[in-house]
Order: sequence, then structure tokens, then C-alpha cells
Amino acid sequence: MKPLVSVIVPLYNASDYIVEALDSIVASTYRPLEIIVMNDGSKDNSLSVAQAYAQKHPEVKVLTQTNAGASAARNNAIRESKGKYILPVDADNRIHSLYIEEAVNVLEARPEVRVVSCRAEFFGDRTGEWVTPPFSHALLARKNMIDTCAMYRRLDFDRTLGYNEHCAAREDWDLWLSLFEIGGEFVRLPEIRLFYRVREGSKRIQDRALKHKLIEQINQRHPAYMEKYLGGPLHYHRSWSRFLNFFRSVKQVGEFNRWQEGEVIFERRNTLRQTEGAVAKQFATPGFWKGLWYGVFGKSKARRSYEYALRMDGLTPKPIAYREVRICGILRESWYACEASKCAHTFNELIGAPDYPNRKAILEAIGRFTAELHQRGILHRDYSGGNILFNEDGSQVEVIDLNRIRFCKSLSQEQRLRNFERLNIDKEALTLMACAYAEVMHEDAVQDAAFIIAHRWYKHERQGITNL
Repeated sequence: MKPLVSVIVPLYNASDYIVEALDSIVASTYRPLEIIVMNDGSKDNSLSVAQAYAQKHPEVKVLTQTNAGASAARNNAIRESKGKYILPVDADNRIHSLYIEEAVNVLEARPEVRVVSCRAEFFGDRTGEWVTPPFSHALLARKNMIDTCAMYRRLDFDRTLGYNEHCAAREDWDLWLSLFEIGGEFVRLPEIRLFYRVREGSKRIQDRALKHKLIEQINQRHPAYMEKYLGGPLHYHRSWSRFLNFFRSVKQVGEFNRWQEGEVIFERRNTLRQTEGAVAKQFATPGFWKGLWYGVFGKSKARRSYEYALRMDGLTPKPIAYREVRICGILRESWYACEASKCAHTFNELIGAPDYPNRKAILEAIGRFTAELHQRGILHRDYSGGNILFNEDGSQVEVIDLNRIRFCKSLSQEQRLRNFERLNIDKEALTLMACAYAEVMHEDAVQDAAFIIAHRWYKHERQGITNL
């Protein structure tokens, strides 16, 4: 029995073309077929035209969604599909009656093949063959030479994240990169089997204006592929990418390959992304002179964060890796990755919140934690509210943002107590922390509390926001 093929047709304001596209699919010599049309919130009568067509052709199923773009339409339609093979067809294009049968024959006979495409011909506002270069992984890293209308296995699709619904353009290129990241070969059928309509306002023409954003997103989603075939990221002048990357060097310590993935959880000067139990911090690109210093003489912030975390076992989230990118020896990019902390709260939440749950216990725990840091000779020079984490009951406390830490053989009492100066909170809270701290350090709690309260950070004093 032949395998079922699911033909996916995203539909948006294409009432003048959808019947022609569906006629070409229904005329296919291959069976069994299911044809899933996903209306993407069309503003014209595309939906009613497609529904009327489906009443005459039981193989056609019409679904609808609020407008979310072609990628979301394809993803949602594929989720509803049942076929072994997937073939997307745009609503204003046509396919040859032999295309599906020939593509299935290749995929059935050759399990190593990941994607099957074909030669294509333009029609509409442009005519002639769409000439594309021979496939290679190195070329696919620089440009897309595979049309959206290409067949692949549903199982392979499920191993990817699907079509990128946030991609600025060329979302099919993004999917091909995802599919070939898991290995496999490409086959282009030797005959013309796709007819590509060119018209004013078509998505392919609109996409040309989005080149910068597209390249940025491709680099974010496929850094390993770019590294493997281009020696680094894709550049705006794409054909120069390998040459430009010749002067680029990458140093990485530790196993981690998801640097540019995940949800952005903080973005200011530096950027934090969380993904699969890990947090990756991208440090801001340094200026020329700092880049030269970090690249040649000193340690980057990413390297310091990693090395310091190794020395702070149990006091900070476990380090995973760090990565440095240099161009001509000058540091241009640096990342640090660690395990995601189980402490979901920061000290800042305690400020101005006298009724915060378990506040007394949490403040005392932070006081004892600070004492442990100092007993181990650790002086955090940016010991501030955003860098102290705790869990709900205060049984676990951690510190982050490690690149400004100093490890000392000994710390004077003044150095230790001044370490509280950036914790801009009320006197009662400072007293609770000071008492817990003094108990661990075997010091006079009253004296420690008085010193901590008296020595506020000069920036808070100057701004008049000491919270005292």
C-alpha cells in the first residue's frame, strides 16, 4: 500500500489563484492524498472559495486560523496532517501532475535523502526557468536554493522546531537548515515540476527588504551549521562570509551549543537567554581598546565568570561553558552559560515589601550566606539586589554576575561590612542581616549593624534613595 502524502496549502488573500493551485494538486497521478488548506485570516473571499472547492473534492480539507503568517499556517496544518510525507504548495502556484509520485519514489527508495525538490518555471509577471545552482551544504549556509514546494518526511519535520513563526523572511530556508542539521542528502528532480507565479506584492519580492533581520535570525537559530560550513556566522555580504570568518577565531570551554537560542529573560547592556535548564549570558560587545585588552592581554568577562564559578561550588549556579569570539585577535563576542538557578527570586523583591512572605527568614539566610562568602575569601564587588537570588523560604541563596569577584586571602572587617553597602533596604532588614552575619563571624551584632547602616553606597546617598 502506498504511503499517504499530505499537501499543505497556506491561504491568504488568494481567491483569484487558489482554485488553479488546487486543480493542479488534485490532478496528481499519485494517490492516496490529503490536501489541507489553512486559511490564514484572509480578508477577501478566499475562505469561501476554498470551502466551495472542498465540497466537490473530498480529499480537500479546509481549516482556518486568525492571521499569524504563512509559517504558522503551515505548522498548524502539518499538526493536523496524517501523511508520511509533507509537500507544501503555495496558494498561487501550480505543480505538475507527476511531481508527487516522482518525489515519493525517491524518498521510498533512498532513506538517506532528507528533501526532494524539482526544477521550476516562472509564470505570471515573469517567464522562463528558475535557474538554481547545484546543492551543497556550504551554499545552503549562504543562500536558499530550495523552494518551499519540496517534499520531506513528517518524522523529520517533527525533529525540528517547524517553520520559524518569528522569521522575518525565507522561512523555508530556515526549515531546510534545520532538516539538514540532522544529516542527509538532497535530490532535485531533473524535470520541471513546479510553476512559480511572480506577481506584484508576492512574498518573495517583499522578503528582499528584510535581509539584515533575516541574516540575524539565521545566525541565531543555526550557529553550529554556520560554524561547520562557513567557519563562523553568515555576514551581510554573504559570499564573503567564509573569507571574513578566516580572520575569526572561536574559543570555547565546556559543552554547550545553544548560545543564541531560548527566551530572552533580560536585555539591557548584556542579554540573558534561558533554554532547557540553562541560562546563557551574552556580554555587550566591547569597544576597540577594551576588545584589544580582553582579546590579547586580560581575561574576558565570560572567562572570569566561568573560572570564578568553578571556585564557588554551591554558592552560584553550576557553570557549563564559556565562549569567546575574536576577529584579528580583538574580542568581539563573549558568552557564559550556567545551569538555571532554582532560586526564582531576587533581593530587590524584598525592598519596600515589609509583608513579603518569610521575609525575616530570608533576610537572615542572606546574612549567613554573605558571611560564608567572606569566610571563603570571596568579595563580590557588585553585591547588589539583582545579583542575590533566593528560593521561597530562604533555605537556598545564590549569587550571580561573577566577573567582578575578588578572591582574597583575608578580608578586613571594614571590607566585609562595606560589602553590604549596595543593598538598598530599610534599617530593620539591614539589622536582621547584620545580626545573622555577626553570629556566623563571631562579632558584635550591634556594632556590625551600626556600621552597615551608616555606610550607604555613595550613589544611593547622592540620589537620595537610601530607603532608610
